[in-house]
Amino acid sequence: MINEDVLKIVLNDKTFGRDQAADIVGGLSRLRDLIGRGLIRAEKPTNKQNGKWFCNAWDVVKHARLK
Repeated sequence: MINEDVLKIVLNDKTFGRDQAADIVGGLSRLRDLIGRGLIRAEKPTNKQNGKWFCNAWDVVKHARLK
């Protein structure tokens, strides 16, 4: 099994887009909730409606849900 610290080091500077992150955590509403509660760090550099989201990969993986 991979050590959690190794995953943290590897994934902490990586990002997922909104759709991929939502798929991993169990849906868009859950992703928005986790971001709102500060459990997933995310950025949306532009205020445009279709602007790209950058969700921290380590935070997303920590809150992953099995389908």
